[in-house]
Amino acid sequence: MIKFFLGCLFLTFSTTIYAQVEQKISVNFTDATINDALSEIEKVSGTRIFYDPAWIPADSRITKTFSNATLDVVLAAVLEGSSLNYYIDKNKVILTKNSIIYDQLPENFFGEGNQISSNQPIFRREYDSLGKGQSIADGVQFIGRESKAGARDNYRLTGTITDQKTGQPVANVIIGVKGSEQTTETDNNGNFVLQVPAGVQTIETTSFTHKKILQNIVMYDDGRLSIEVAENRNLLDEVVVVGQQNQKVRTATSGVTTIDVEAIKNIPLVLGERDIMKVATTLPGVKVTGEGSAGYSVRGGKEDQNLILLDNAVLYNPSHFLGFFSAVNPFTTQNATIYKGSIPAEFGGRLSSVFDITTKDANHEKISGEGGIGPVTSNLAVGIPIVKGKAGLLVGGRATYSGWILRSLDDPALRNSQASFYDGMIKYDHKINANNDFEAMGYYSNDKFSITSDSLFNYSNRLVSLRWNHTFNPRNKASVIVTNSEYKFGIDYESDNPNSFNFGYKINETQAIIKANLRLNEKHTINYGIASKLYNIDPGNLSPTYPESLQVPINIRSEKALESALYASDSYNVTDKLLVDIGLRYSFYAALGPSVQRLYEPGLPLNEGTVTGENIYDKNEVIKTYGGLEPRVAARYMITDDLSVKAGFDQTYQYIHLLANNTTQSPTDTWKLSDLNVEPQFSTQYSLGVFKKFDNNGLEASVEGYYKKSSNFLDYKVAAQLLLNENIETELLQGEGKAYGVEFLLRKNNGRLNGWLGYTYSRTFIKLDSEFSDERVNNGEFFAANFDKPHDFSAVLNYKFTQRYSFSANFVYQTGRPITYPIGTYQYGNAEYTLYSDRNKFRIPDYFRLDIGVNIEGNHKIKKLAHSFWNISIYNVLGRNNPYSVFFVTESGEVKAYQTSIFAMPIPTVTYNFKF
Repeated sequence: MIKFFLGCLFLTFSTTIYAQVEQKISVNFTDATINDALSEIEKVSGTRIFYDPAWIPADSRITKTFSNATLDVVLAAVLEGSSLNYYIDKNKVILTKNSIIYDQLPENFFGEGNQISSNQPIFRREYDSLGKGQSIADGVQFIGRESKAGARDNYRLTGTITDQKTGQPVANVIIGVKGSEQTTETDNNGNFVLQVPAGVQTIETTSFTHKKILQNIVMYDDGRLSIEVAENRNLLDEVVVVGQQNQKVRTATSGVTTIDVEAIKNIPLVLGERDIMKVATTLPGVKVTGEGSAGYSVRGGKEDQNLILLDNAVLYNPSHFLGFFSAVNPFTTQNATIYKGSIPAEFGGRLSSVFDITTKDANHEKISGEGGIGPVTSNLAVGIPIVKGKAGLLVGGRATYSGWILRSLDDPALRNSQASFYDGMIKYDHKINANNDFEAMGYYSNDKFSITSDSLFNYSNRLVSLRWNHTFNPRNKASVIVTNSEYKFGIDYESDNPNSFNFGYKINETQAIIKANLRLNEKHTINYGIASKLYNIDPGNLSPTYPESLQVPINIRSEKALESALYASDSYNVTDKLLVDIGLRYSFYAALGPSVQRLYEPGLPLNEGTVTGENIYDKNEVIKTYGGLEPRVAARYMITDDLSVKAGFDQTYQYIHLLANNTTQSPTDTWKLSDLNVEPQFSTQYSLGVFKKFDNNGLEASVEGYYKKSSNFLDYKVAAQLLLNENIETELLQGEGKAYGVEFLLRKNNGRLNGWLGYTYSRTFIKLDSEFSDERVNNGEFFAANFDKPHDFSAVLNYKFTQRYSFSANFVYQTGRPITYPIGTYQYGNAEYTLYSDRNKFRIPDYFRLDIGVNIEGNHKIKKLAHSFWNISIYNVLGRNNPYSVFFVTESGEVKAYQTSIFAMPIPTVTYNFKF
């Protein structure tokens, strides 16, 4: 009956039309809108064109000349790229949106044996895809323009998911076709690419921070779909680390975690400050040397082996307040992706990890923002639309008021001390059109502190990042990125004696990147690009404060180098179960003049007695080159739909080194470039992991193991002088390193009780061997590195009592770090000296801490001036006197050990956050 009805309908329609007239016209368009072009066609041809003006895209232009062309050819050119079709009937033209007017039934319309053939038009598929009692929902979106050539089985759907209130892109949203296994995930800019079957489909989004969306669509052709999602305030406090959710099991890369900055507000941290980097240290494989330390050790790597990026610009010092606070503003940050293994080929220059941090875009629709007020700091970020719907400006700032708190105290020593910091960020983003967008970001941070009344330390970061994104077509995209990073620190020493001085250090790098993404087909996605950066380092200068000062001026020669790389990778879907990411990076490094480089006797230690001469290099003259291939391979095999096995292999060069003979990274540590006498570090890492997702309760589990070997691992001679040393290579040692470990993670993403448990067992060793005693440590045997902590356990839990009230707890346990102890004394001549153990033979006491917090959300009324959130927490609730360092003092001929601690008592905090 249905076939008969459709047949009669189209037969009746076909008998009422006339044969199309092959009319020919000549017309010229110069930057004409589609509306203007259609009006001109009406004048020239004498035909009437019927359409709804609301269908016409306002930003489309055409510049073209037609001579004696058929009306069919002219209309096809004018409407190319739009979603409009046309039908010519004598002296009338009817435009339709998406669909086609048929004047005869397509061949084999009814199919054979009630089966629809693959070349059927979309309207037939629409009808047959509706089961009995079903209908297309209101608000159906039509994607693409139907073609008379017949429909393909699948089309490419691209688009962007944004927050309904702020207009900002939403990352890590799972989007798929309902009732199908075809899913993908939005990237950091909210973009997605999804293969969707032709005809009527329902697109479904899933996110733990935003409400689910069901959108009915009709797929006519490749096209775009923009989706707005509303924030799910009831679930906002249930998820802390997204961890790529379903993609954690399905992607090829292992050792990768994405931190959702919006949700970390529940974790109780010191002084109530949201801190991305501190949350990262609760994850397996990421450690800090001690409480309040600035650096991070990732899978046995040193602090300088982590590449920390803020919108692609390198952040050299990621901390405020000597490591107590992160330098990254949480209110201006979108998310942070941490690569501990399977580092993509586009990243290079560091051996251990990449912290890829991206900032938010401004709200393009209305003014919005958020802020926080805590006991030590305050924070505010405001988004301002510049061009409604297209461009916006995000401005964020954070500052501490510890300075006036110290000045108000009665203790003179505290009243005369200083401890303050501030940072600011400004970002402009502009969606120029469907194929182009641009963004510019600037960041600056500054810290000042005084340990004694006569010395003032200061350090600062300055970053600039420019990025232009261009879409050639839905399968081919590219970006051009230019960044500049600068880190500097200084010491102002003011004293009554004539030795007052000013000391300064600075490192600056400028980088240019061109990268592209090409989706060849369903099996291959290619990423490729080129990058180059120029380093300039001022290793230090010391100048007297007063002309009569006895201090001798010192100015260490500057360093300069160029580091470049080419890379390409292919994400290859070998089968439905096997996915392989194969990447290759070639890096090239050149140390440049002007410089003076010492020459030493080959095979002998580098010291004053083995100098044979020196080479003098002019400006930009090549001193020494290094380079090599860096293969990156990652593979995933799906055992079941929710269980996978992954393996990875990485090799990486690092051409820049951090010089620090402290146990923990400090603001006064300096960076040294590879040159004639200091070789680049090189690392090889192998990893293997099993990943499991339990669908019923949002539970995920993973076990990952790794083994890493490194060469030219940098260390120092005993009592090395690293500051203001013209011949620093005489104080350095380069040896072997090895690290291995197993990481366990159990995470629950939803429900009343959520959070994660993480445990890592790992070891890190260094070997400094030489035939010469002054270059040999611990008899040339492997010994534990400063950051070797075998056991590391963390628990981050949140229990939701109601939609507005929840309780949080954070527990951390770590093995104490290695230390060298004095074990006796000996006589030499007429003096007595202390005898020390082998390096890092002992350990300081273990570290453990419990933090608790209560989280109170404001009411969830939609129409209110601002939404609020209170966090009441206690840091170190047990009052554990955790050791920061252990030092030794000789008193009355006896060596005594003393322990320093940072927070030896509970620290209560009340923080108020708001969003508007």
